[in-house]
Amino acid sequence: MNEKQIFNFISVFLILVGIFDSSLIAGCNENEKGRFHSSNEEKNNFGIKKSTALFDHFVYKGEDDFYKENPLPGTEYFYNPILPGWYSDPSICTNGEDYFLVTSTFTYFPGVPLFHSKDLVNWKQVGHVLDRPSQLVNMDGQHVSGGIFAPAIEYNPHNETYYMITTNVGAGNFFVKTQDPFGDWSDPIMLPDVQGIDPSFFFDEDGKAYIVNNDAPDGQPEYDGHRVIKIQQFDVETDKTIGPRIILVDKGTRPEDKPIWIEGPHMYKINGKYYLMAAEGGTGNWHSEVIFRGDSPMGNFIPWENNPILTQRHLDPARPNPITCAGHADLIQAKEGDWWAVFLACRPIDNVFENLGRETFMMPVKWSEDGFPYMTQGEDVVPMILKREGVKRGKEVTFGNFEKRDDFDKPTLGLEWMTLRGPATDLYSLTENPGYLTLMCADVAATEKKTPAFVCRRMQHHKFECTTRLLFNPSNEKEAAGLLLFKDENHQYFLSVSQSGSKRRIALVKISENGNTILGEQEISDWGKDKPIDLKVVSSGTHYDFYYALTDGKWEALCQHIPAQYLSTANCGGFTGTTIATVSYTNMTLPTSDIELV
Repeated sequence: MNEKQIFNFISVFLILVGIFDSSLIAGCNENEKGRFHSSNEEKNNFGIKKSTALFDHFVYKGEDDFYKENPLPGTEYFYNPILPGWYSDPSICTNGEDYFLVTSTFTYFPGVPLFHSKDLVNWKQVGHVLDRPSQLVNMDGQHVSGGIFAPAIEYNPHNETYYMITTNVGAGNFFVKTQDPFGDWSDPIMLPDVQGIDPSFFFDEDGKAYIVNNDAPDGQPEYDGHRVIKIQQFDVETDKTIGPRIILVDKGTRPEDKPIWIEGPHMYKINGKYYLMAAEGGTGNWHSEVIFRGDSPMGNFIPWENNPILTQRHLDPARPNPITCAGHADLIQAKEGDWWAVFLACRPIDNVFENLGRETFMMPVKWSEDGFPYMTQGEDVVPMILKREGVKRGKEVTFGNFEKRDDFDKPTLGLEWMTLRGPATDLYSLTENPGYLTLMCADVAATEKKTPAFVCRRMQHHKFECTTRLLFNPSNEKEAAGLLLFKDENHQYFLSVSQSGSKRRIALVKISENGNTILGEQEISDWGKDKPIDLKVVSSGTHYDFYYALTDGKWEALCQHIPAQYLSTANCGGFTGTTIATVSYTNMTLPTSDIELV
Protein backbone atom coordinates (compact mmCIF):
# COMPACT_ATOMS: atom_id res chain seq x y z
CA MET A 1 0.00 0.00 0.00
CA ASN A 2 1.49 3.38 -1.04
CA GLU A 3 1.28 6.65 0.93
CA LYS A 4 -1.77 7.87 -1.00
CA GLN A 5 -3.67 4.66 -0.31
CA ILE A 6 -2.69 4.76 3.36
CA PHE A 7 -3.94 8.32 3.67
CA ASN A 8 -7.27 7.43 2.03
CA PHE A 9 -7.69 4.48 4.41
CA ILE A 10 -7.01 6.66 7.47
CA SER A 11 -9.41 9.31 6.21
CA VAL A 12 -12.25 6.81 5.86
CA PHE A 13 -11.51 5.46 9.33
CA LEU A 14 -11.58 8.93 10.88
CA ILE A 15 -14.86 9.72 9.20
CA LEU A 16 -16.36 6.60 10.65
CA VAL A 17 -15.39 7.69 14.16
CA GLY A 18 -16.68 11.21 13.54
CA ILE A 19 -13.41 13.11 13.44
CA PHE A 20 -13.57 14.11 9.74
CA ASP A 21 -16.76 15.43 8.16
CA SER A 22 -18.06 13.97 4.94
CA SER A 23 -16.88 16.89 2.83
CA LEU A 24 -13.23 15.94 3.28
CA ILE A 25 -13.56 12.39 2.05
CA ALA A 26 -14.63 13.66 -1.39
CA GLY A 27 -11.38 15.57 -1.64
CA CYS A 28 -9.43 12.53 -0.50
CA ASN A 29 -11.05 10.27 -3.10
CA GLU A 30 -9.69 12.60 -5.73
CA ASN A 31 -6.21 11.62 -4.60
CA GLU A 32 -6.47 8.29 -6.40
CA LYS A 33 -4.26 7.82 -9.42
CA GLY A 34 -5.55 9.86 -12.32
CA ARG A 35 -7.15 12.54 -10.10
CA PHE A 36 -5.90 15.85 -8.77
CA HIS A 37 -4.19 16.03 -5.36
CA SER A 38 -6.00 18.65 -3.34
CA SER A 39 -5.60 18.07 0.39
CA ASN A 40 -3.04 19.92 2.47
CA GLU A 41 -2.54 16.81 4.58
CA GLU A 42 -1.48 14.80 1.55
CA LYS A 43 0.67 17.63 0.22
CA ASN A 44 2.51 17.78 3.52
CA ASN A 45 3.04 14.04 3.41
CA PHE A 46 4.93 14.50 0.18
CA GLY A 47 6.85 17.56 1.25
CA ILE A 48 7.69 18.65 -2.29
CA LYS A 49 11.21 19.91 -2.08
CA LYS A 50 12.54 22.92 -3.88
CA SER A 51 14.00 22.17 -7.30
CA THR A 52 11.94 18.99 -7.53
CA ALA A 53 9.43 17.74 -10.09
CA LEU A 54 6.93 14.99 -9.29
CA PHE A 55 5.27 13.07 -12.12
CA ASP A 56 2.08 11.39 -10.96
CA HIS A 57 1.61 9.11 -13.94
CA PHE A 58 2.53 8.69 -17.58
CA VAL A 59 0.11 7.43 -20.23
CA TYR A 60 1.05 6.54 -23.81
CA LYS A 61 -1.67 5.51 -26.28
CA GLY A 62 -1.05 4.47 -29.91
CA GLU A 63 -3.66 5.48 -32.49
CA ASP A 64 -2.22 4.46 -35.88
CA ASP A 65 -4.75 4.32 -38.70
CA PHE A 66 -3.44 1.10 -40.27
CA TYR A 67 -4.22 -0.99 -37.20
CA LYS A 68 -7.70 0.56 -36.87
CA GLU A 69 -8.52 0.02 -40.53
CA ASN A 70 -7.00 -3.46 -40.79
CA PRO A 71 -7.98 -5.58 -37.78
CA LEU A 72 -6.27 -8.95 -37.58
CA PRO A 73 -8.47 -11.63 -39.21
CA GLY A 74 -7.75 -14.39 -36.70
CA THR A 75 -5.79 -15.48 -33.64
CA GLU A 76 -2.89 -16.83 -35.74
CA TYR A 77 -2.19 -13.43 -37.30
CA PHE A 78 0.12 -10.67 -36.11
CA TYR A 79 1.32 -7.24 -37.18
CA ASN A 80 4.60 -5.97 -38.52
CA PRO A 81 6.65 -4.45 -37.05
CA ILE A 82 6.76 -6.92 -34.17
CA LEU A 83 8.66 -4.28 -32.15
CA PRO A 84 7.32 -0.88 -33.29
CA GLY A 85 9.32 2.24 -32.66
CA TRP A 86 13.07 2.51 -32.48
CA TYR A 87 14.27 -1.10 -32.09
CA SER A 88 17.02 -1.26 -34.67
CA ASP A 89 19.59 -3.90 -35.68
CA PRO A 90 17.71 -6.97 -34.38
CA SER A 91 19.51 -10.23 -33.71
CA ILE A 92 17.93 -13.53 -32.66
CA CYS A 93 18.98 -16.92 -31.31
CA THR A 94 17.43 -20.09 -29.93
CA ASN A 95 18.35 -22.94 -27.61
CA GLY A 96 15.85 -25.16 -29.37
CA GLU A 97 12.89 -24.18 -27.20
CA ASP A 98 13.26 -20.49 -26.32
CA TYR A 99 13.91 -17.56 -28.62
CA PHE A 100 15.83 -14.46 -27.55
CA LEU A 101 16.06 -11.17 -29.46
CA VAL A 102 18.18 -8.05 -28.89
CA THR A 103 18.41 -4.61 -30.52
CA SER A 104 20.70 -1.57 -30.50
CA THR A 105 20.51 1.19 -27.88
CA PHE A 106 23.43 3.50 -28.80
CA THR A 107 23.94 5.86 -25.81
CA TYR A 108 20.75 5.04 -23.91
CA PHE A 109 20.81 3.22 -20.56
CA PRO A 110 20.19 0.35 -19.86
CA GLY A 111 21.72 -1.08 -23.00
CA VAL A 112 20.45 -3.80 -25.36
CA PRO A 113 16.86 -4.77 -24.49
CA LEU A 114 16.34 -8.53 -24.28
CA PHE A 115 13.08 -10.06 -25.53
CA HIS A 116 11.93 -13.64 -25.03
CA SER A 117 9.41 -15.76 -26.91
CA LYS A 118 8.30 -19.37 -27.12
CA ASP A 119 6.73 -19.06 -30.57
CA LEU A 120 8.31 -16.10 -32.46
CA VAL A 121 5.01 -14.17 -32.29
CA ASN A 122 4.37 -13.40 -28.62
CA TRP A 123 7.36 -11.46 -27.32
CA LYS A 124 8.02 -10.10 -23.87
CA GLN A 125 10.89 -7.95 -22.71
CA VAL A 126 12.61 -9.78 -19.85
CA GLY A 127 15.45 -7.35 -19.15
CA HIS A 128 18.51 -5.69 -20.63
CA VAL A 129 21.79 -7.38 -21.42
CA LEU A 130 23.80 -4.31 -20.39
CA ASP A 131 22.18 -3.05 -17.20
CA ARG A 132 25.21 -1.95 -15.15
CA PRO A 133 27.53 1.03 -15.59
CA SER A 134 30.50 -1.36 -15.66
CA GLN A 135 29.11 -2.78 -18.92
CA LEU A 136 28.65 0.62 -20.58
CA VAL A 137 31.90 2.53 -20.23
CA ASN A 138 32.98 5.82 -21.80
CA MET A 139 29.44 6.85 -22.71
CA ASP A 140 29.87 10.47 -21.58
CA GLY A 141 30.89 12.64 -24.49
CA GLN A 142 29.37 10.40 -27.14
CA HIS A 143 26.63 11.65 -29.46
CA VAL A 144 23.27 9.95 -28.88
CA SER A 145 23.89 7.90 -32.05
CA GLY A 146 27.24 6.67 -30.72
CA GLY A 147 27.57 4.04 -28.03
CA ILE A 148 26.29 0.51 -28.63
CA PHE A 149 26.05 -0.59 -32.27
CA ALA A 150 24.35 -3.69 -33.67
CA PRO A 151 24.39 -6.28 -30.85
CA ALA A 152 24.41 -9.91 -31.99
CA ILE A 153 23.16 -12.71 -29.74
CA GLU A 154 24.08 -16.37 -30.18
CA TYR A 155 23.72 -19.61 -28.22
CA ASN A 156 26.62 -22.07 -28.10
CA PRO A 157 25.24 -25.57 -27.45
CA HIS A 158 28.72 -26.95 -26.78
CA ASN A 159 29.04 -25.07 -23.49
CA GLU A 160 25.36 -24.09 -23.07
CA THR A 161 26.32 -20.44 -22.96
CA TYR A 162 24.68 -17.36 -24.47
CA TYR A 163 26.90 -14.68 -25.99
CA MET A 164 26.08 -11.08 -26.89
CA ILE A 165 28.76 -9.33 -28.90
CA THR A 166 28.69 -5.69 -29.96
CA THR A 167 30.58 -2.48 -30.58
CA ASN A 168 30.88 0.38 -28.11
CA VAL A 169 32.02 3.22 -30.35
CA GLY A 170 33.80 4.79 -27.39
CA ALA A 171 35.60 1.65 -26.23
CA GLY A 172 35.84 -0.99 -28.98
CA ASN A 173 34.38 -4.41 -29.65
CA PHE A 174 33.45 -6.67 -26.74
CA PHE A 175 31.14 -9.45 -25.66
CA VAL A 176 29.30 -10.54 -22.54
CA LYS A 177 28.04 -14.03 -21.73
CA THR A 178 25.77 -15.98 -19.41
CA GLN A 179 24.24 -19.40 -18.94
CA ASP A 180 21.04 -17.79 -17.66
CA PRO A 181 19.77 -15.13 -20.09
CA PHE A 182 17.05 -14.14 -17.61
CA GLY A 183 19.71 -13.29 -15.03
CA ASP A 184 22.91 -11.26 -15.02
CA TRP A 185 25.35 -11.11 -17.89
CA SER A 186 29.10 -10.83 -17.42
CA ASP A 187 31.12 -7.65 -17.50
CA PRO A 188 32.55 -6.82 -20.95
CA ILE A 189 35.33 -8.98 -22.32
CA MET A 190 37.21 -6.81 -24.77
CA LEU A 191 38.37 -7.95 -28.20
CA PRO A 192 41.35 -5.72 -29.01
CA ASP A 193 42.23 -7.63 -32.19
CA VAL A 194 38.75 -7.16 -33.66
CA GLN A 195 38.64 -3.75 -35.30
CA GLY A 196 35.70 -2.21 -37.13
CA ILE A 197 32.07 -2.66 -36.09
CA ASP A 198 29.15 -5.12 -36.07
CA PRO A 199 30.79 -8.34 -34.84
CA SER A 200 28.84 -11.59 -34.48
CA PHE A 201 29.69 -15.10 -33.30
CA PHE A 202 29.40 -18.31 -35.28
CA PHE A 203 29.61 -21.61 -33.37
CA ASP A 204 30.26 -24.50 -35.75
CA GLU A 205 29.09 -28.08 -35.30
CA ASP A 206 32.66 -29.24 -34.61
CA GLY A 207 32.94 -26.97 -31.58
CA LYS A 208 35.05 -24.30 -33.25
CA ALA A 209 34.01 -20.69 -32.89
CA TYR A 210 34.49 -17.65 -35.12
CA ILE A 211 33.85 -13.90 -35.12
CA VAL A 212 32.79 -12.14 -38.34
CA ASN A 213 32.51 -8.38 -38.61
CA ASN A 214 32.71 -5.28 -40.75
CA ASP A 215 36.11 -3.63 -41.06
CA ALA A 216 38.11 -1.25 -43.21
CA PRO A 217 40.09 -2.79 -46.09
CA ASP A 218 43.72 -3.65 -45.41
CA GLY A 219 44.94 -0.83 -47.63
CA GLN A 220 43.44 2.54 -48.46
CA PRO A 221 39.70 2.45 -49.21
CA GLU A 222 39.06 2.83 -52.92
CA TYR A 223 35.95 4.96 -52.32
CA ASP A 224 33.70 6.24 -49.53
CA GLY A 225 31.77 3.26 -48.16
CA HIS A 226 34.38 0.68 -49.22
CA ARG A 227 34.32 -1.90 -46.42
CA VAL A 228 35.11 -5.59 -46.01
CA ILE A 229 33.86 -8.55 -43.98
CA LYS A 230 36.55 -10.30 -41.96
CA ILE A 231 36.64 -13.51 -39.92
CA GLN A 232 38.84 -14.67 -37.07
CA GLN A 233 38.76 -17.84 -34.99
CA PHE A 234 37.75 -17.57 -31.33
CA ASP A 235 38.82 -19.77 -28.40
CA VAL A 236 35.85 -20.35 -26.07
CA GLU A 237 38.15 -21.65 -23.32
CA THR A 238 40.26 -18.50 -23.06
CA ASP A 239 37.68 -16.03 -24.45
CA LYS A 240 40.27 -14.72 -26.88
CA THR A 241 40.66 -14.51 -30.64
CA ILE A 242 43.31 -16.73 -32.22
CA GLY A 243 44.94 -16.90 -35.60
CA PRO A 244 44.88 -14.38 -38.47
CA ARG A 245 42.02 -12.12 -39.50
CA ILE A 246 40.94 -13.06 -43.01
CA ILE A 247 38.92 -11.05 -45.52
CA LEU A 248 35.86 -13.00 -46.67
CA VAL A 249 34.16 -10.28 -48.72
CA ASP A 250 35.73 -7.18 -50.26
CA LYS A 251 33.35 -4.31 -51.15
CA GLY A 252 30.20 -6.42 -51.50
CA THR A 253 28.18 -8.61 -53.85
CA ARG A 254 29.18 -6.88 -57.11
CA PRO A 255 32.57 -5.22 -56.52
CA GLU A 256 32.55 -3.70 -60.00
CA ASP A 257 29.56 -1.56 -58.98
CA LYS A 258 31.39 -0.18 -55.93
CA PRO A 259 28.83 -1.31 -53.35
CA ILE A 260 28.83 0.59 -50.05
CA TRP A 261 28.78 -0.24 -46.38
CA ILE A 262 28.68 -4.00 -46.27
CA GLU A 263 28.10 -4.63 -42.55
CA GLY A 264 26.13 -6.51 -39.90
CA PRO A 265 27.34 -9.99 -40.99
CA HIS A 266 25.99 -13.31 -39.68
CA MET A 267 27.21 -16.81 -40.51
CA TYR A 268 25.13 -20.01 -40.59
CA LYS A 269 25.71 -23.66 -41.46
CA ILE A 270 22.70 -25.11 -43.28
CA ASN A 271 22.61 -28.53 -44.94
CA GLY A 272 26.39 -28.81 -44.91
CA LYS A 273 27.00 -25.43 -46.52
CA TYR A 274 28.16 -22.16 -44.92
CA TYR A 275 26.17 -19.01 -45.54
CA LEU A 276 27.43 -15.49 -44.91
CA MET A 277 24.69 -12.88 -44.78
CA ALA A 278 25.22 -9.12 -44.49
CA ALA A 279 23.57 -5.75 -44.95
CA GLU A 280 24.64 -3.62 -47.92
CA GLY A 281 23.86 -0.15 -49.22
CA GLY A 282 23.88 1.96 -46.07
CA THR A 283 21.10 2.53 -43.55
CA GLY A 284 18.89 4.75 -45.76
CA ASN A 285 16.51 3.95 -48.61
CA TRP A 286 19.19 1.97 -50.50
CA HIS A 287 19.51 -0.50 -47.62
CA SER A 288 19.40 -4.22 -48.46
CA GLU A 289 20.42 -7.68 -47.30
CA VAL A 290 22.70 -9.94 -49.36
CA ILE A 291 24.00 -13.49 -49.02
CA PHE A 292 27.04 -15.59 -49.97
CA ARG A 293 27.70 -19.35 -49.78
CA GLY A 294 30.88 -21.36 -49.27
CA ASP A 295 32.25 -24.72 -48.23
CA SER A 296 34.22 -23.47 -45.20
CA PRO A 297 33.92 -20.70 -42.61
CA MET A 298 37.17 -19.31 -43.97
CA GLY A 299 35.87 -19.05 -47.53
CA ASN A 300 35.64 -19.00 -50.54
CA PHE A 301 32.20 -17.28 -50.43
CA ILE A 302 30.25 -16.82 -53.66
CA PRO A 303 27.35 -14.32 -53.81
CA TRP A 304 23.91 -15.47 -54.92
CA GLU A 305 23.16 -14.35 -58.44
CA ASN A 306 19.77 -12.95 -57.39
CA ASN A 307 20.99 -10.71 -54.55
CA PRO A 308 19.69 -8.82 -52.68
CA ILE A 309 17.60 -11.27 -50.67
CA LEU A 310 15.73 -8.43 -48.95
CA THR A 311 15.15 -4.83 -50.03
CA GLN A 312 12.38 -2.34 -50.79
CA ARG A 313 14.57 0.28 -52.44
CA HIS A 314 13.24 -0.10 -55.96
CA LEU A 315 9.54 0.12 -55.12
CA ASP A 316 7.28 3.09 -55.79
CA PRO A 317 7.65 5.48 -52.83
CA ALA A 318 4.01 6.56 -53.31
CA ARG A 319 2.69 3.05 -52.61
CA PRO A 320 0.25 2.63 -49.70
CA ASN A 321 1.81 2.01 -46.29
CA PRO A 322 5.40 1.99 -47.57
CA ILE A 323 8.11 0.13 -45.69
CA THR A 324 11.62 1.34 -46.50
CA CYS A 325 15.27 0.87 -45.50
CA ALA A 326 14.80 -2.89 -45.05
CA GLY A 327 17.97 -4.80 -44.17
CA HIS A 328 20.31 -5.78 -41.33
CA ALA A 329 18.68 -9.20 -40.94
CA ASP A 330 19.23 -12.33 -38.89
CA LEU A 331 17.86 -15.81 -39.65
CA ILE A 332 16.37 -18.34 -37.27
CA GLN A 333 15.05 -21.87 -37.77
CA ALA A 334 12.05 -22.48 -35.58
CA LYS A 335 11.69 -25.71 -33.62
CA GLU A 336 8.92 -26.68 -36.06
CA GLY A 337 11.47 -26.52 -38.90
CA ASP A 338 10.32 -23.34 -40.68
CA TRP A 339 12.72 -20.43 -41.17
CA TRP A 340 12.11 -16.78 -40.31
CA ALA A 341 14.07 -13.56 -40.57
CA VAL A 342 14.13 -10.57 -38.25
CA PHE A 343 15.33 -7.30 -39.74
CA LEU A 344 15.10 -3.53 -39.44
CA ALA A 345 12.99 -1.27 -41.61
CA CYS A 346 11.18 2.09 -41.46
CA ARG A 347 7.54 3.16 -41.86
CA PRO A 348 7.82 6.72 -43.17
CA ILE A 349 4.94 9.09 -43.89
CA ASP A 350 5.36 10.72 -47.31
CA ASN A 351 8.83 9.16 -47.35
CA VAL A 352 9.87 11.94 -44.95
CA PHE A 353 8.42 11.49 -41.48
CA GLU A 354 10.27 8.45 -40.17
CA ASN A 355 10.33 9.77 -36.59
CA LEU A 356 9.83 6.29 -35.20
CA GLY A 357 13.29 5.29 -36.31
CA ARG A 358 14.28 1.85 -37.56
CA GLU A 359 11.93 -0.83 -36.23
CA THR A 360 12.10 -4.62 -35.87
CA PHE A 361 10.18 -6.57 -38.51
CA MET A 362 9.83 -10.30 -39.13
CA MET A 363 8.80 -12.39 -42.12
CA PRO A 364 9.12 -15.98 -43.33
CA VAL A 365 12.15 -17.13 -45.28
CA LYS A 366 11.78 -18.77 -48.69
CA TRP A 367 14.34 -21.02 -50.37
CA SER A 368 15.46 -20.85 -53.98
CA GLU A 369 15.83 -23.92 -56.18
CA ASP A 370 19.60 -23.60 -55.91
CA GLY A 371 19.47 -23.52 -52.11
CA PHE A 372 19.65 -19.85 -51.08
CA PRO A 373 17.37 -18.25 -48.49
CA TYR A 374 15.55 -15.03 -49.37
CA MET A 375 12.76 -12.81 -48.08
CA THR A 376 11.88 -10.63 -51.08
CA GLN A 377 12.43 -10.78 -54.81
CA GLY A 378 11.14 -8.53 -57.55
CA GLU A 379 8.07 -6.57 -56.48
CA ASP A 380 7.62 -8.41 -53.17
CA VAL A 381 6.70 -6.08 -50.33
CA VAL A 382 7.34 -6.52 -46.63
CA PRO A 383 3.92 -7.49 -45.24
CA MET A 384 2.24 -5.58 -42.42
CA ILE A 385 0.02 -8.54 -41.51
CA LEU A 386 1.41 -12.06 -41.23
CA LYS A 387 0.24 -15.50 -40.12
CA ARG A 388 2.15 -18.22 -38.31
CA GLU A 389 0.30 -21.51 -38.47
CA GLY A 390 -0.43 -23.10 -35.13
CA VAL A 391 0.57 -20.05 -33.05
CA LYS A 392 -2.10 -18.08 -31.21
CA ARG A 393 -1.62 -14.42 -30.50
CA GLY A 394 -1.72 -13.63 -26.79
CA LYS A 395 -3.60 -10.83 -25.03
CA GLU A 396 -0.42 -8.89 -24.26
CA VAL A 397 1.54 -8.24 -27.45
CA THR A 398 4.28 -5.87 -28.52
CA PHE A 399 2.66 -4.77 -31.80
CA GLY A 400 -0.38 -2.85 -33.06
CA ASN A 401 -2.13 -0.06 -31.20
CA PHE A 402 -1.90 -0.27 -27.44
CA GLU A 403 -2.13 1.87 -24.34
CA LYS A 404 0.49 1.82 -21.59
CA ARG A 405 0.01 3.55 -18.26
CA ASP A 406 2.64 3.84 -15.55
CA ASP A 407 1.50 5.09 -12.14
CA PHE A 408 5.06 4.95 -10.79
CA ASP A 409 3.90 2.82 -7.87
CA LYS A 410 6.78 0.33 -8.03
CA PRO A 411 10.27 0.77 -6.56
CA THR A 412 11.97 0.42 -9.96
CA LEU A 413 11.26 1.71 -13.44
CA GLY A 414 9.55 -0.51 -15.97
CA LEU A 415 11.69 -2.06 -18.69
CA GLU A 416 10.43 0.38 -21.32
CA TRP A 417 12.09 3.34 -19.57
CA MET A 418 15.57 4.62 -20.37
CA THR A 419 18.00 7.33 -19.37
CA LEU A 420 20.92 8.82 -21.29
CA ARG A 421 24.50 7.49 -20.97
CA GLY A 422 24.12 6.31 -17.39
CA PRO A 423 21.57 5.14 -14.81
CA ALA A 424 20.82 8.68 -13.47
CA THR A 425 19.77 7.13 -10.15
CA ASP A 426 21.10 10.21 -8.32
CA LEU A 427 18.67 12.36 -10.30
CA TYR A 428 15.40 10.44 -9.98
CA SER A 429 13.60 8.39 -7.35
CA LEU A 430 10.53 6.18 -7.15
CA THR A 431 10.73 5.77 -3.37
CA GLU A 432 11.23 9.32 -2.08
CA ASN A 433 7.57 10.07 -2.85
CA PRO A 434 5.90 6.67 -3.39
CA GLY A 435 3.51 6.70 -6.31
CA TYR A 436 5.49 9.39 -8.10
CA LEU A 437 8.50 9.65 -10.34
CA THR A 438 10.55 12.29 -8.55
CA LEU A 439 13.08 14.20 -10.67
CA MET A 440 15.65 16.47 -9.09
CA CYS A 441 16.46 19.50 -11.22
CA ALA A 442 19.91 19.00 -12.73
CA ASP A 443 22.37 21.43 -14.25
CA VAL A 444 22.84 19.06 -17.23
CA ALA A 445 20.53 19.58 -20.21
CA ALA A 446 19.63 17.05 -22.90
CA THR A 447 21.62 19.23 -25.30
CA GLU A 448 24.81 18.04 -23.60
CA LYS A 449 26.62 14.74 -24.06
CA LYS A 450 26.20 13.86 -20.41
CA THR A 451 23.48 12.36 -18.18
CA PRO A 452 20.57 14.77 -17.56
CA ALA A 453 17.52 14.37 -15.28
CA PHE A 454 15.78 12.59 -18.14
CA VAL A 455 13.61 9.46 -18.07
CA CYS A 456 12.17 8.44 -21.44
CA ARG A 457 10.36 5.81 -23.49
CA ARG A 458 10.28 5.22 -27.24
CA MET A 459 7.79 6.83 -29.59
CA GLN A 460 6.12 3.77 -31.17
CA HIS A 461 3.28 5.12 -33.34
CA HIS A 462 2.87 7.87 -35.89
CA LYS A 463 -0.39 8.85 -34.23
CA PHE A 464 -0.37 8.80 -30.47
CA GLU A 465 -1.43 10.64 -27.34
CA CYS A 466 0.84 11.06 -24.34
CA THR A 467 -0.20 12.60 -21.01
CA THR A 468 1.36 13.16 -17.63
CA ARG A 469 0.57 15.05 -14.42
CA LEU A 470 3.24 17.29 -12.92
CA LEU A 471 3.75 18.85 -9.49
CA PHE A 472 6.71 21.17 -9.62
CA ASN A 473 8.42 23.35 -7.03
CA PRO A 474 11.09 25.46 -8.78
CA SER A 475 13.40 27.60 -6.71
CA ASN A 476 14.03 30.22 -9.41
CA GLU A 477 13.00 31.24 -12.92
CA LYS A 478 15.70 29.17 -14.62
CA GLU A 479 14.36 25.84 -13.35
CA ALA A 480 11.97 23.98 -15.65
CA ALA A 481 10.31 20.59 -15.89
CA GLY A 482 7.90 18.86 -18.25
CA LEU A 483 7.70 16.65 -21.34
CA LEU A 484 10.52 16.50 -23.90
CA LEU A 485 10.28 15.10 -27.43
CA PHE A 486 13.91 14.16 -28.05
CA LYS A 487 15.60 13.12 -31.30
CA ASP A 488 19.16 14.15 -30.48
CA GLU A 489 21.16 16.86 -28.72
CA ASN A 490 20.15 19.50 -31.28
CA HIS A 491 16.55 18.58 -32.15
CA GLN A 492 13.95 18.70 -29.37
CA TYR A 493 10.52 20.03 -28.44
CA PHE A 494 10.12 20.87 -24.74
CA LEU A 495 6.66 21.33 -23.19
CA SER A 496 7.91 23.08 -20.07
CA VAL A 497 6.61 24.42 -16.77
CA SER A 498 8.65 27.10 -15.01
CA GLN A 499 8.41 30.06 -12.63
CA SER A 500 7.80 33.61 -13.86
CA GLY A 501 7.76 35.92 -10.87
CA SER A 502 4.77 34.83 -8.79
CA LYS A 503 3.25 33.02 -11.76
CA ARG A 504 3.68 29.68 -13.47
CA ARG A 505 4.81 29.76 -17.08
CA ILE A 506 3.87 27.00 -19.52
CA ALA A 507 5.84 27.15 -22.74
CA LEU A 508 6.65 25.11 -25.81
CA VAL A 509 10.35 25.45 -26.57
CA LYS A 510 11.98 24.45 -29.82
CA ILE A 511 15.56 23.43 -28.98
CA SER A 512 18.20 23.51 -31.70
CA GLU A 513 21.94 23.92 -32.10
CA ASN A 514 21.27 27.63 -32.59
CA GLY A 515 19.53 28.01 -29.23
CA ASN A 516 15.99 27.96 -27.85
CA THR A 517 12.89 29.42 -29.46
CA ILE A 518 9.52 29.90 -27.73
CA LEU A 519 6.74 28.66 -30.00
CA GLY A 520 3.96 29.42 -27.53
CA GLU A 521 3.49 30.25 -23.86
CA GLN A 522 0.90 30.92 -21.17
CA GLU A 523 1.32 32.47 -17.73
CA ILE A 524 -0.87 31.32 -14.83
CA SER A 525 -1.42 33.48 -11.78
CA ASP A 526 -1.37 32.19 -8.23
CA TRP A 527 -0.42 28.64 -9.03
CA GLY A 528 1.46 27.09 -6.12
CA LYS A 529 3.69 24.10 -5.83
CA ASP A 530 0.87 21.97 -4.44
CA LYS A 531 -1.29 22.29 -7.53
CA PRO A 532 -0.69 19.90 -10.41
CA ILE A 533 -0.56 20.71 -14.10
CA ASP A 534 -1.52 18.14 -16.71
CA LEU A 535 0.52 18.05 -19.92
CA LYS A 536 -0.42 16.34 -23.17
CA VAL A 537 1.15 15.74 -26.58
CA VAL A 538 -0.99 14.56 -29.49
CA SER A 539 0.68 13.40 -32.70
CA SER A 540 -1.01 13.25 -36.11
CA GLY A 541 2.14 11.76 -37.66
CA THR A 542 3.09 14.90 -39.56
CA HIS A 543 2.39 17.38 -36.75
CA TYR A 544 2.27 17.63 -32.97
CA ASP A 545 -0.27 19.42 -30.77
CA PHE A 546 0.59 20.46 -27.23
CA TYR A 547 -1.95 20.96 -24.41
CA TYR A 548 -2.15 21.69 -20.70
CA ALA A 549 -4.92 21.40 -18.10
CA LEU A 550 -5.33 23.09 -14.73
CA THR A 551 -8.63 21.39 -14.02
CA ASP A 552 -9.10 17.70 -14.54
CA GLY A 553 -10.10 17.03 -18.17
CA LYS A 554 -10.28 20.69 -19.24
CA TRP A 555 -7.54 20.82 -21.85
CA GLU A 556 -6.24 24.11 -23.21
CA ALA A 557 -4.29 24.20 -26.48
CA LEU A 558 -0.87 25.79 -26.10
CA CYS A 559 0.52 25.11 -29.59
CA GLN A 560 -0.92 23.15 -32.48
CA HIS A 561 0.24 21.95 -35.86
CA ILE A 562 3.92 21.92 -34.90
CA PRO A 563 5.96 20.19 -37.67
CA ALA A 564 7.03 16.66 -36.78
CA GLN A 565 9.63 16.64 -39.55
CA TYR A 566 11.91 18.65 -37.28
CA LEU A 567 12.46 15.43 -35.27
CA SER A 568 12.74 13.09 -38.24
CA THR A 569 15.84 11.23 -39.33
CA ALA A 570 15.47 12.90 -42.74
CA ASN A 571 16.11 16.23 -41.02
CA CYS A 572 18.40 15.22 -38.16
CA GLY A 573 20.32 12.19 -39.42
CA GLY A 574 21.54 9.70 -36.84
CA PHE A 575 20.52 6.14 -36.03
CA THR A 576 17.91 6.49 -33.29
CA GLY A 577 14.21 7.24 -33.29
CA THR A 578 12.42 9.88 -31.23
CA THR A 579 11.83 9.35 -27.52
CA ILE A 580 9.41 11.02 -25.07
CA ALA A 581 10.94 12.03 -21.76
CA THR A 582 10.08 13.50 -18.40
CA VAL A 583 12.81 16.05 -17.62
CA SER A 584 13.83 18.71 -15.13
CA TYR A 585 16.53 21.38 -15.42
CA THR A 586 18.18 23.97 -13.19
CA ASN A 587 19.36 26.30 -15.95
CA MET A 588 16.79 26.54 -18.74
CA THR A 589 16.94 30.03 -20.22
CA LEU A 590 13.69 30.85 -22.04
CA PRO A 591 13.91 33.64 -24.60
CA THR A 592 11.24 36.04 -25.77
CA SER A 593 8.36 34.46 -27.68
CA ASP A 594 8.79 33.92 -31.40
CA ILE A 595 5.83 32.09 -32.86
CA GLU A 596 7.23 31.86 -36.36
CA LEU A 597 8.22 28.26 -37.16
CA VAL A 598 11.51 27.93 -38.95
